[in-house]
Amino acid sequence: MEGIINFHHDLMFFLIMITVFVCWMLFRVITLFDEKKNKIPSTVIHGATIEIIWTSIPALILLMVAVPSFALLYSMDEVIDPIITLKVIGSQWYWSYEYSDNLEFSDEPLIFDSYMVQEDDLVIGQLRVLEVDNRVVVPTNSHIRILITASDVLHSWAIPSLGIKLDACPGRLNQTSMFIKREGVFYGQCSEICGVNHGFMPIVVEAVSLENYLTWLKNKINFDFIIK
Repeated sequence: MEGIINFHHDLMFFLIMITVFVCWMLFRVITLFDEKKNKIPSTVIHGATIEIIWTSIPALILLMVAVPSFALLYSMDEVIDPIITLKVIGSQWYWSYEYSDNLEFSDEPLIFDSYMVQEDDLVIGQLRVLEVDNRVVVPTNSHIRILITASDVLHSWAIPSLGIKLDACPGRLNQTSMFIKREGVFYGQCSEICGVNHGFMPIVVEAVSLENYLTWLKNKINFDFIIK
């Protein structure tokens, strides 16, 4: 996410400079090339120097934008020694999650579904159409690999505040990584039209300390074992 923000700042520099230059050029053209001020029109119809300038400078700017853009694009797909693999399955109209890196607590992976909390069941402090009954809990300052697919139609697992948007395609496995530096709750939604209840597939990721994550994982596994 930091790379995306920094790249946005770099792009804004070029956008502002180009916008100011174009506005200045328009102002100069409007004020100088006026029939009332210049009765005799200019006879210059060709200029090799200016054509080289207005071709080479935009090409150089595009190159300066493209190189870091591709570098950032490929770095976002790179997974660096993840300590957790989170499997995500999109279905109409809920998400399923699987934690498989918990063999020290259980012989089976932790699997649960996450549905939107209905408006009548909301409590004070919960957000309408964004709260779920089972949050995704992950540790902070940890590399996390996310594998995603879908069981029926196209979905998209998107959390804007984390800079994540990953398509869930039936029969295909997509991958990305996540590294959260601070504790907090991050909200997202399905970002691919998937049916009548497309707008009711929220995503909630809660980032906690590693100690609290291990406690949550152990309690979650024990609770699921009792239910079964």
